[in-house]
Amino acid sequence: MPQNELQNRTTDDTPLPPPGSPDIDIARAVQPQSILLLAQQHWGLNADSLIPFGHYKAKLNLGHCQRNEPDRQGKLVLVTAISPTPAGEGKTTTSVGLNDGLNRLGVRASVCLREPSLGPCFGMKGGATGGGRAQVIPMEDINLHFNGDFHAVTVAHNLLASLIDNHIHWGNEADLDPHRVSWRRVMDLNDRTLRHTLTGLGGPAHGTPRESGFDITVSSEIMAILCLAEDLSDLRRRLGRIIVGRRRDLSPVRVAELGAEGAMTVLLKDALQPNLAQSLEHNPVFIHGGPFANIAHGCNSVIATRAALALNDVVVTEAGFGADLGAEKFIDIKCRQSGLRPDAVVLVCTVRALKMHGGVSASQLQAPDILALKSGSVNLQQHINNLRQFGLDPLVCINRFPGDSRQELALLETLCAQWGVTAVVAEHWAKGGDGATELARALMDQLASEPHDVRLLYPDDMPLAEKIHTLATRLYGAADVEIAPQARRQLEEYEQLGFGHLPVCIAKTQYSFSADPKRRGAPRGHTLPVREARLCAGAGFVVVFCGDIMTMPGLPRRPAALDISLDREGRVIGLS
Repeated sequence: MPQNELQNRTTDDTPLPPPGSPDIDIARAVQPQSILLLAQQHWGLNADSLIPFGHYKAKLNLGHCQRNEPDRQGKLVLVTAISPTPAGEGKTTTSVGLNDGLNRLGVRASVCLREPSLGPCFGMKGGATGGGRAQVIPMEDINLHFNGDFHAVTVAHNLLASLIDNHIHWGNEADLDPHRVSWRRVMDLNDRTLRHTLTGLGGPAHGTPRESGFDITVSSEIMAILCLAEDLSDLRRRLGRIIVGRRRDLSPVRVAELGAEGAMTVLLKDALQPNLAQSLEHNPVFIHGGPFANIAHGCNSVIATRAALALNDVVVTEAGFGADLGAEKFIDIKCRQSGLRPDAVVLVCTVRALKMHGGVSASQLQAPDILALKSGSVNLQQHINNLRQFGLDPLVCINRFPGDSRQELALLETLCAQWGVTAVVAEHWAKGGDGATELARALMDQLASEPHDVRLLYPDDMPLAEKIHTLATRLYGAADVEIAPQARRQLEEYEQLGFGHLPVCIAKTQYSFSADPKRRGAPRGHTLPVREARLCAGAGFVVVFCGDIMTMPGLPRRPAALDISLDREGRVIGLS
């Protein structure tokens, strides 16, 4: 079968479901290729290089994650997006489609994505395997449990929680103050009723009563550590540096003092190995780690990125939510710690989403509206300006929806030209890699040009409060930052403990540059409210909570879980 027809047919030569069919139906219509055969064909890897999880998924053996050819280094491309809306932007879909488009051009390329959380899968957002004809398969397996990494993170996190309580119960040799334990528990589901809990009730035999709570697994410091660790030794060191609470004299207590890092490393040993899957067009996809970008650093693992760069000429990766969150954390946290730097950035937008930023309701998005599109395009312009502060001129991908008018698409192309950036209309959702070849060509042109001098937004030695102020005023359009007294005391304490050099990880709504999710577009002159700070000494950053952001989401009025079931043949239905 010719390569340019691959996205239109299954392996038994029957047509794929038409664009607009449920993603799960399109994904199920394609027979995956043997993952061992795929790795051999693309990279010449033998079977010993992989640890298969069935026929179509595998982990890459850690021994093969180090670069075998030190003189060869692939180009790294970051895919980010405008501020998300219910209209959809398609960052993951674009990442997958762009990778398929690159492979159609004969470029040896892979894409590195994050793993889906069950919270959004059963909540509101859905899975994280792309959509339409730009998907990763096997879709159900990836969205539901995958290769057990989230389970390992959850268990390692909760093992530490149980060891802390056990340490206090049996004499508390470390003199850990039960009322100053900061380590909570996690689960990979949305459950607002668990945000605040009381544990240890029922008398002395059942532990020491104290206030605690649950976060979602993707916000765990262990998830962040898994994605930032360079190898098993680094993983163990980082786990040992986690601060779980304070003594009565307020000095910190670390995991290493409890002796827990060894057992935690054992639980995470296999999870540290990156996962390999494939697109609908049988191109390699790394999926590893899954932190959200609104409450964590939002990037896939360093070890998967390095492995992909060692095997490919071009590596596409994505960072969560809009560029103000995901791309900023990719550069200021992941790149700062790893030494990696993006060679190019693709900024994804849609006509629909920009019209919503311009004030159009979801029910009116199908109607052409040039005025609303022009008004909402300020969000795109702000993200372009933000990326330029890092020394990067983005390539704008206009992810086309079927209802977009030619006039609307032409307006966006014209505006981007006025702003000095290249814009390409891509149709990977409807056409797979064939709909992204023009985008892939434009990207290769950028990669062939002079390399970027990528800059971090602030130096390590800047005080934590000033780092927050820098992000708020330079990226979010804020006029000022209002730091609550409790948060200011926490920041000052972290600096006194010697952690003032760490980057900050802003936890705020993804829907707006401000802390108010209803303020779309590009609001300016607002104040960023900071209510709390948490030190993640093992991960190597300080999380800063702004507005009403929560680390344990709740379910919507009608959760997606109510539509998910099995059909008579035992196949999953309703998963998106």
